[in-house]
Amino acid sequence: MLTRNCLLLFLWIVVDAGSVSSLRPSLVAPIRNGAAGFQRVKRGWVWNQFFVLEEYMGSDPQYVGKLHTDLDKGDSAVKYTLSGEGAGSIFTIDQTTGDIHALRSLDREEKPYYTLRAQAVDINTNRPLEPESEFVIKVQDINDNEPKFLEGPYMASVPEMSPVGTYVTQVTATDADDPTYGNSARVVYSILHGQPYFSVDPKTGVIKTALPNMDREVKEQYQVLIQAKDMGGQLGGLAGTTTVNITLSDVNDNPPRFSKSEILEKSNNAVPESSAVGSAVGRIKAHDLDIGRNAEVEYTIVPGDGGAMFDITTNEHNQEGIIILKRPLDYETKKAYTFKVDASNAHLDPRFQNFGAFKDTATVKINVLDVDEPPVFNKPAYVMDVYEDTPAGTIIGAVTAQDLDASSSPVRYSIDWKSDMDSFFDIDPVEGTISTNELLDRESIAQHNISVVATKLNSPVLTSRVAVTVHVLDINEFPPELASPYETFVCENAKMGQVIQTFSAKDQDLPMSGQQFSFKSPREDVKVNKNFTIRDFGNNTAGIVTKRGGFRRRLQEIYFLPVVIEDNGYPPKSSTGTLTIRVCGCESDGSLLTCSAEAIFLPVGLSTGALVAILLCIIILLVIVVLYVGLRRQKKKETLMSSKEDIRDNVIHYDDEGGGEEDTHAFDMGTLRNPKVVKENLYRRDVKPEMKRDPRPLASQDSADIRDFINQRLKEHDVDNSAPPYDSLATYAYEGDGSVAESLSSIGSLAVDLEEDYDYLKDWGPRFKTLYCAATGPGVDRDQCQLCGDNEVA
Repeated sequence: MLTRNCLLLFLWIVVDAGSVSSLRPSLVAPIRNGAAGFQRVKRGWVWNQFFVLEEYMGSDPQYVGKLHTDLDKGDSAVKYTLSGEGAGSIFTIDQTTGDIHALRSLDREEKPYYTLRAQAVDINTNRPLEPESEFVIKVQDINDNEPKFLEGPYMASVPEMSPVGTYVTQVTATDADDPTYGNSARVVYSILHGQPYFSVDPKTGVIKTALPNMDREVKEQYQVLIQAKDMGGQLGGLAGTTTVNITLSDVNDNPPRFSKSEILEKSNNAVPESSAVGSAVGRIKAHDLDIGRNAEVEYTIVPGDGGAMFDITTNEHNQEGIIILKRPLDYETKKAYTFKVDASNAHLDPRFQNFGAFKDTATVKINVLDVDEPPVFNKPAYVMDVYEDTPAGTIIGAVTAQDLDASSSPVRYSIDWKSDMDSFFDIDPVEGTISTNELLDRESIAQHNISVVATKLNSPVLTSRVAVTVHVLDINEFPPELASPYETFVCENAKMGQVIQTFSAKDQDLPMSGQQFSFKSPREDVKVNKNFTIRDFGNNTAGIVTKRGGFRRRLQEIYFLPVVIEDNGYPPKSSTGTLTIRVCGCESDGSLLTCSAEAIFLPVGLSTGALVAILLCIIILLVIVVLYVGLRRQKKKETLMSSKEDIRDNVIHYDDEGGGEEDTHAFDMGTLRNPKVVKENLYRRDVKPEMKRDPRPLASQDSADIRDFINQRLKEHDVDNSAPPYDSLATYAYEGDGSVAESLSSIGSLAVDLEEDYDYLKDWGPRFKTLYCAATGPGVDRDQCQLCGDNEVA
């Protein structure tokens, strides 16, 4: 077959090459023609593609094809060159003849084709005779690859009892050969092993069931061998195989069943009568051939003899039925129990219900074993009552226990010392009577809880216990009293007959449920008290009721109301309590406004907000007064420099405008003259002296050098210890002694009875004659000064 295919391929290549060589397409390539440039020439050879068989096993290189050009005249002047994929390594060309050979065997699955370029050149000048051309060498496929299952082996499952044709799985085989050439890649599927249970589609590879009602409980695992063959399954094709492991999944097609041995075993089950309630007294199991949730079993006890005594549950791990005791067993009452147990599947499949009932029934018999038991009391608990202060030795009750076993042993009684640490009670060991050992006090311990132990005489280890509760009854020995110290209020606008407070009482003798109290006002207070009274409500509570209206805090703020409380004990006890009632101001709706004593003296209608505002105003006024007084005191402590005598605060402004030198009537200059008065011990007026100073020397009236006079005063001021510690302005001037108003200077200049000679002013010219007249004063010669007069000042 392979030889025939190779022969056919060879003939096809020869025919194809002959047809190609006869082609002469009009393709041109540039050829240089000296200085004339390029001329267009017709290309005399062309090719498109060649073919080469894969997996060539010959000893010589495989011939591929031949390249030829019309420019080749057979004189070996043309050289053929080859370049591209595999040139030189895989493919070679004869430079003279143009024959192409493959140097080694090729595999199409590794590389299906190769692209190469060929060119004809002048062998002498190596110049191209034609343009370079590209061609393809294809590797011709042969059937050298078998189909392969890349995903095998396969795992699949199908439910048991499935009908014929149920889908199981699908297998796929891949062939590496060329699917476009021949049947090398055409695959056909078939089953080699696994019939008659399964079948496979020859084209798609789908596996289906071929046999109905396959039972998992009979056979669960199947192994199927699948073959894939190329060449369409024909003889000579290559084949590959894979294994498919198919598992039948379980369905609920089997009911649970009890085995006969299981029924016989459980029918002879024996349980001691001393078994505790809730304990497991037996196990039973129904077997199910299914698995998983299809094998889950539910157990139920059929109503009957044992339905009330026993219960049954399912163990989830092994699907066993556990029989549990619901009530105590008693051999003397009943020695055996027989009942039926049903086992059924929890999850039913409706497809298989026609197979029959999916449950089974077994009969269980439980025998009760006799056990030596402790004594049994005729009551589960005892309650006894005794009055407090009952004499010691008084019998308050008795307990009774008996042995129910066949031996019927005598019983002895005792009190557990842990329950009666103080030994308040005693018990007769034979009769079981309980008596007091000492006086009981209900106010100390109102209830005693003791434990009585009953022991079999012939088996002391078998004991039983019973609880005995002893209530100490009360004797009325405490009077009742108010439940709490009540303090209530009554509104000023309260009306007559209004209940303003409800109160109750308490008593230490009896519990709250047994108390009954009565309330009333004292006899002596009924006629005297015109304000309030007591009203008994009959339910252990009472109320305070007003007997009038119009209460006023101005008249009386607090009222005290006595109340008599009496109980219903024997003998009855009573006590008198006092209720405090405060008169308060209220709103119109009765809500409390104020109860303070200060509010009594406020004007009617004055609210709390107004009172707070008035108090704030008073406080603000007091603060202002205190600040004012403090500022006044601070001003008195200031130095004399800030007083009215401070020279800086006594500046006199004169707005009188004079008429010049000719005006002798505007102002009297005589008032500025200083009389000749010697004033001793003159001090500075800007500082209050604290120590006496030595008298200063008289200031000279010699006006020859006033500068020396000012310097002298400045030095005195600098060394003066009584000078103020701040900077001050001191004016030093000398106005003379002719002024009646005395000196205006801060320096207390002393005047001496010396006359100044002003004659030199006359020598200065007419302009200084007026100054001369003013300096000399009245009495000067009229001829010397015509402008001077007695009361004139220039």
